[in-house]
Amino acid sequence: MACSKFFSGDLSELLNEVIQYFHYDYKTLHSCILVNRLWCRLAISLLWEDPFSIKSPKNYRFIEIYLCNLSDDDKTRLNEYVIHSGLFSSNTLFNYPKFIKHLDIYKVYDSIETWAYTNLLTSPTSQILDFIIELIFRSLFIIFIENEVNLHSFGVIVDGYKEFECFGAAFELVLQNTNFVYNIKSLTLDFDSEITDNITKFLEFLCSNCNSISSLYFLLPIINNGHPIIKKNLSQMIKLQKNLKKISFSHNCPLSLLLLLKNSNCSNTLNTIIFYSIDFKNMNFLSELFNQLNVLESIHIVDCYSLDSGFIQQINNVTKPFKLRSLFLDKMDELLDPLIQKSGNYLENFKITKCKSLQLSQSLELYCSNIKFLYVVLHFKNINLIFNLIKNIRQNLNYLIIKSDGKIKFSSNLLQNLGQILPFKLEYLNLVLATKGSDLEVFLKSSQNTYIKKLLIRNDENSHDILPYIKEYIMKKKRVKYLAILELFHREVVDLFSLKDEVKEFQLYDIQVLNYNDSAIGVYNFIKETY
Repeated sequence: MACSKFFSGDLSELLNEVIQYFHYDYKTLHSCILVNRLWCRLAISLLWEDPFSIKSPKNYRFIEIYLCNLSDDDKTRLNEYVIHSGLFSSNTLFNYPKFIKHLDIYKVYDSIETWAYTNLLTSPTSQILDFIIELIFRSLFIIFIENEVNLHSFGVIVDGYKEFECFGAAFELVLQNTNFVYNIKSLTLDFDSEITDNITKFLEFLCSNCNSISSLYFLLPIINNGHPIIKKNLSQMIKLQKNLKKISFSHNCPLSLLLLLKNSNCSNTLNTIIFYSIDFKNMNFLSELFNQLNVLESIHIVDCYSLDSGFIQQINNVTKPFKLRSLFLDKMDELLDPLIQKSGNYLENFKITKCKSLQLSQSLELYCSNIKFLYVVLHFKNINLIFNLIKNIRQNLNYLIIKSDGKIKFSSNLLQNLGQILPFKLEYLNLVLATKGSDLEVFLKSSQNTYIKKLLIRNDENSHDILPYIKEYIMKKKRVKYLAILELFHREVVDLFSLKDEVKEFQLYDIQVLNYNDSAIGVYNFIKETY
């Protein structure tokens, strides 16, 4: 196919397919811009699909490019508060707002706030700061709407009062422009406080104007999940979708929403279900539900409750393969053994905590050989089990989180054994530990044959002495591409990302230092973005 396009002269289409492989490799995309006009045009559209998700201290200057599209009155008002003149360029090479494909209200607010703190006049009052953020937030939505953007995903994620204020500023604009959300394929609804009238109206609006959703994720506050209006809106939204492929349920989810999945539309389209913080108690229809979903390929259970004998019996009654891809629980006991045996070969993401059952331990080693993402809570009684499991899965292991349960410190012997069993390559390693620098050195030496694309270390030992060993065994040997370190020093948490001279030194070795909290993988978001 590629060769035929090349010889037929369709080089731009072929080149576009090639550049798509660099979709989230922003450094490479920036290099592509410098090649020629064609490369620049193709790469720019990818760079500007979702600029609010790119975490970088310099990246927030993209806000200023968007602000070039402000009205003259808004430019005049904003110029009264900014540090430097000439904020609004008269010339831009592209119509950048037109490229936006993904919008997340939380990320938009966070990006504007970060930009405002570094570009407004020194120490603005909170009132001025709030005014500017709300002005820019509302203006960006006007700009996107006027450019008739074609949104693919929309995240209504609001977890604070000020974000609610900004949401209110954009709310009326969206309601007046149905085309803004008409084509969205992925919708996330995440409210961390009580549902307001505006949010209820917004949900009603989405129900009436969005019927092409393929991925639906909602995390609503427990206090509102049983609200009849919320229940009605979400039920209607599920019913109207013709091609719903992915859905998540969270917290005290109304049972009626789960039952809706048995309708004819979902039964032949739904391939992924995420259960997040769900209580399975008294859900006596699970076997019937899973048996009626004809194309279900991916089931994820994250921080759920009541996986008791009744739950296990229902899963045993499922006649189709039970394709459990993720199992993250804070408690493990022998009751889970049948679940592991039934779905172990499908498991790709797993959390292991304190485990007392010998039978369950044996089942983990015997059936769970395809794990790619392992989250380990280290305890004295499960060290051997964990090490045996890592050895067993290291051919597939790609993401690894290891943290202490708070009772165990990472000794040199423990770290040496861990370093010796790691695979040759990891996409992601996050060590949440309490150790001295000299003990960590043992791990860095014993794991020197392992390349780690993104390495995160949080050291809760009050020592602040691990950085010299990181430089010696990680930096100088260029064993990572991205690095994030959080240390406890004199009872204060210090992020390597905040130490500018150190960041520059790592850059000389082509290692990018990241903010630890921004870089740490959240299990729910990982599953949501991967499946």
